[in-house]
Amino acid sequence: MFINRLIREPEKSGGKLIMDVTISSLHFKADYKLEDFIKEKTAKLETFFDGVIGCDVTLKLDSASNNENKIAEIRVMIPGNDLFAKKQAKSFEEAVDNAVGALKSQVKKHKEKLKGL
Repeated sequence: MFINRLIREPEKSGGKLIMDVTISSLHFKADYKLEDFIKEKTAKLETFFDGVIGCDVTLKLDSASNNENKIAEIRVMIPGNDLFAKKQAKSFEEAVDNAVGALKSQVKKHKEKLKGL
């Protein structure tokens, strides 16, 4: 199991800290291009809700014989809750993109729920 710890440096804009992203790839080594893609996609979640603390991304290869054997699991940590999405696709980029799409709607629902309280 390979674990890459990617921590974004705090930006100077408004003193706001950027979330950290942990990427774990099971039974293979993810290349930097894939890691950068994951960082870009998960960073978009912060535009929907400022309270995102961090993300844990796990990449796996399924032993299925079909082409859709790449699995991306993303856990988004927010105060009081964790949001989770797991998607399977032909490529890791597609699986990550689909998982982030699912998490966007979860983050939006969570934000609306907080506004209603």
